[in-house]
Amino acid sequence: MDCFQTVSRLKGSLCHQLLLFIIWLSSFQELVAVKTLLEPINVSSMSELASSPSSGLFDPIEISPSVIPHYPNPVEPLPPMYPVFPNRYEPNITGKCPVNFSLMSSLMDKTASDCADPLAALLRNVICCPQLSSFLHLFQGFYSNNSDKLVVQDAVANYCFTDIISILASRGADSNVPTICSVKSSNLTGGSCPVKDVVTFEKTVNTSKLLEACSTVDPLKECCRPVCQPAIMEATLKISGRQLMMDENKNMVGELNHSDPLADCKGVVYSYLSRKLPLDGVNNALRIFSTCKVNKVCPLSFTQPSEVIEACRNVAAPSPSCCSSLNTYIAGIQKQMLITNRQAIICATVFGSMLRKGGIMTNIYELCDVDLKDFSMQVFGQGCLLRSLPDDVLFDNATGVGLVCDLTDNIAAPWPSSSSMSSMSFCAPEMSLPALPTSQTLKNPGCRSGELEMLVPIFSFFVFTTLLF
Repeated sequence: MDCFQTVSRLKGSLCHQLLLFIIWLSSFQELVAVKTLLEPINVSSMSELASSPSSGLFDPIEISPSVIPHYPNPVEPLPPMYPVFPNRYEPNITGKCPVNFSLMSSLMDKTASDCADPLAALLRNVICCPQLSSFLHLFQGFYSNNSDKLVVQDAVANYCFTDIISILASRGADSNVPTICSVKSSNLTGGSCPVKDVVTFEKTVNTSKLLEACSTVDPLKECCRPVCQPAIMEATLKISGRQLMMDENKNMVGELNHSDPLADCKGVVYSYLSRKLPLDGVNNALRIFSTCKVNKVCPLSFTQPSEVIEACRNVAAPSPSCCSSLNTYIAGIQKQMLITNRQAIICATVFGSMLRKGGIMTNIYELCDVDLKDFSMQVFGQGCLLRSLPDDVLFDNATGVGLVCDLTDNIAAPWPSSSSMSSMSFCAPEMSLPALPTSQTLKNPGCRSGELEMLVPIFSFFVFTTLLF
């Protein structure tokens, strides 16, 4: 039988059985947790990690692999479609920041790549700003590593911040990242946090408990059954001087979330961790924390879809005018930024709720063949959904700069059951996500010489040109 026929016509053949086996195997591998191990330094003993809560918010995770986005694991990713190399040059630094930046060269390279010009604005929510924020926290601890301080001194903070941005720009980063990510030199100083030195910190915080909780951060569990983040928050509350106030008034928790001293003190806790644990490991942990946060909300901005509502309000069957109006609106959304699989699910639900509120009861996503990929930036007609786990921009001396797009999720966009938008959890076992496509809806993957090729496209700088159209 010709291996280039569609999957549906290969039923019963060896090629078809091989395809089904590989799909099953990839689904099975997704359930394996990949842990980031951080071996603490100067800790005399390590006890068993705190056991996970047995009730309440942290119930056991029971998510079927058939309803979660799938992440490909290629042996060798393809090179970028249009390789582009960052313009590297010798940075012009002030020389007034007493730090040997070469000792953090690898992390600076990672940060520069993740905030590469002009991708920084497109990747700000998922990759660039989380990595930049993480690097600044790590730098804060690295700067004070040879002293008893946990912050950068006010007198040199501006010089250090300027040098950091200059070095990142010289390695290909967007020079406007401070504006893109809303960061400034005061982020390095500890701000209004009352505890800024190691001695006071270790007298106030149970550091053994903190280091134990954060020595191992599981990227698949930390978002739903966190171990390290509660320990960080406990330490933050203690050094902020608000633990007693919180104990006296439980209602203050909501206010604390918006407190500048609390944010400043959390940075001090991160600084302490970066002194006691390997920098790469802490960086991975901070990226995981950011992932937990960004995958809870839709980062896209939706204008009032008046034209879509007008064209689609009374349709019950596929309508050219309705689908044209819907596609035009979604095309505008696609120019905003790249988003993850989970963000796409939330964004599709948010937009669908707006349409239902406008009087559209029919699932026009289904009528107009709208997929999750349609809510993220498009690359040559292909949707580019980023993976929901922490990811980085790739740089290779031969192929240039690019990133892996998760283009395997041909999943229909979920149509909300009502016009009211309720919070969506990816942790609850009762969650209901759209099903994966059946074999009848899959495009022809093809077989070559009896070998199945599962290719993962790479997104490169050339996507920036899509913004010009």
